[in-house]
Amino acid sequence: MMTNRLFCILAALSLSALDICQAETPGDSYKPRVINTTDLGADPDDEQSMVRQLVCANEFDIEGLIVATGCWKKNQHDTKMLDKLVDAYAESYDNLKVHAEGFPTPEYLRSISIMGQKGYGMGDVGDGKDSPGSELIIASVDKDDPRPVWVMCWGGANNVAQAIWKVRETRSESELAEFLGKLRVFDILGQDDAGAWIAKNFPELLYIRATKVYGWQPSDEYLDEHIQNHGPLGAVYPDRKWATEGDTPAFMHVYPNGLNDPDKIDQGGWGGRFGLTKKAGIRSMRPVKNEPEFDPYLMHGNTPDGASAIKRWNEGYNNDFAARMDWSVTPAYSDANHHPVAVVSGDATRKVLEISAQAGSTVNLSADGSSDPDGDTLSHRWSYYSEPSSYEGELQVQDGDSSSASVTLPDDASGKSLHFILELSDDGTPSLFAYRRVIVNVD
Repeated sequence: MMTNRLFCILAALSLSALDICQAETPGDSYKPRVINTTDLGADPDDEQSMVRQLVCANEFDIEGLIVATGCWKKNQHDTKMLDKLVDAYAESYDNLKVHAEGFPTPEYLRSISIMGQKGYGMGDVGDGKDSPGSELIIASVDKDDPRPVWVMCWGGANNVAQAIWKVRETRSESELAEFLGKLRVFDILGQDDAGAWIAKNFPELLYIRATKVYGWQPSDEYLDEHIQNHGPLGAVYPDRKWATEGDTPAFMHVYPNGLNDPDKIDQGGWGGRFGLTKKAGIRSMRPVKNEPEFDPYLMHGNTPDGASAIKRWNEGYNNDFAARMDWSVTPAYSDANHHPVAVVSGDATRKVLEISAQAGSTVNLSADGSSDPDGDTLSHRWSYYSEPSSYEGELQVQDGDSSSASVTLPDDASGKSLHFILELSDDGTPSLFAYRRVIVNVD
């Protein structure tokens, strides 16, 4: 099969126009595979994040909902808290599926709502420590499916640690490498010592520890108005004790909305931005005292823009959540708003697009053909996203508020990659967004 890079090179030799080549990223029908491990009962924010995950469940292939432990909840006994949330989803399911295809059935979600490690940290990892959760992680990665599996650690990481431990003990080195190559770990704050153990012993694994997960959240007033008064799922969305939805950035990182490729962790999306170079000493939360014994261990961490890399998209993700909660209580499609479809240069997928162009040339950015399923009026905003770009100067997008924009590439931009974002929004209530990213690789 011809690779995208080779295709782009060959196309450049035969076409005089600017060549638009799709990066090897998820398409319109692509769903990320996710397993959420959650220390339910430690803080109400896990319940909050689970409600948001459930109302956007059609966008993901959720392969596991695992009750986990962590430094704030060192023992677990059953799935009752999780079952209550899935039961609320079941009451809302008939409405949700009216508004979008792909919502999983309640019966399916119940089948993957299981117990993980009942004990804390590396103390519950090793011989004879297998749990339904760790076994599910292994089975998921082993599926004949080329897509990676993202294990989201909302609490501790010892479920995925046990899965990796067993594979290491029972398979060859090449089989272990294959397993790790399909696995991704997104760790919220570090809530046991298992993350450090994984990072120390398996440095080839893509392991993100997100520590900048506060400061992006919606207000209590927003939650009162748009979330908590909306039917069964609103009723199980609790008031915050500390910060709201601290675990949500995990699945928001892989949300397939056209904004980013999750494997390109520095691009930036609803879940934040992360450095390409792993760093030592990204410590867990303060009750985890023994991580220095694993030093040095290396993880991908947040970029310096921290939570602002999430908050820059706040209108989009806030309105998305509010609209989906509307769906959960609205049985008629025509009585709710739905997301527009962003088309860039004729491409209607959600893929990141890449363009090759010469320094000093003018690049045209076209969203002609974009549409809205409700017939709403669309607004366009093209912008230069400087943080993930390798060019350090300023750039201005001409006619950035129209469907057809342009940008003149600086003469000194050769060898650089420039990121441009289309934010397409409708005038429905609430206003909903679709995104596309165009990366210009300057020759």
